[in-house]
Amino acid sequence: MELLLVRHGEPDWAPGGTSVDDPGLTAMGRLQAERTAEALRDLAVDELLVSPLRRAQETAAPIAEALDLAPITAPWLAEISAGTWEGTPVEVVERAFRHSRGLPLERQWDGIPGGESFRAFHARVTSGLRELLDDLGARQVSDHPPLWRLQTPKRRVVVVAHAGTNAVALGHLLGIPPVPWEWERFVSFHASVSTVAPLEISDGWAFSLLRFSDTSHLERELQTR
Repeated sequence: MELLLVRHGEPDWAPGGTSVDDPGLTAMGRLQAERTAEALRDLAVDELLVSPLRRAQETAAPIAEALDLAPITAPWLAEISAGTWEGTPVEVVERAFRHSRGLPLERQWDGIPGGESFRAFHARVTSGLRELLDDLGARQVSDHPPLWRLQTPKRRVVVVAHAGTNAVALGHLLGIPPVPWEWERFVSFHASVSTVAPLEISDGWAFSLLRFSDTSHLERELQTR
């Protein structure tokens, strides 16, 4: 069971200097999405899951066409909500994020004021991931270390989501305790691909990280974060 975690292309966060809560892609982001679709075109893929947010949907569109798959929108794949900033000057948003990063460690788990807490975000993503794996025939039989029983180990799923979502999923699959800045610990570039696959261990399967934030399919000038 191979999971390919794709981060969306470059989003247009602040057109004209004011923030957008659910942005689409920039021209650069659309090129990144097209190159990613070309790189995945020849793979045999069973399912394509996509975050409901616009930047992920626009990234997934050419991938779906290349793979000839109907994308499945999964709400649990949405990025952590940082609250409502629509129309706010970008300088104000950046200042709020800098302030949040300087808060005491115990308050980091609460997330950006007005947004989703990291605890709730982590629970949402890991619950959705476990449900996905369960649907694919993977039953977790041990937490420490994380081991699974797999009924169909040769399935391949592409997931188009976000830096935070993908980081939480990776940490959970690899058995790494979470921190409330997962997207800064596992830094993935726009339109990058991270791959995890099962390795048979003892009487179960553990997930191995085969590649992380791979952008080899993008020209140097298209590599952004």
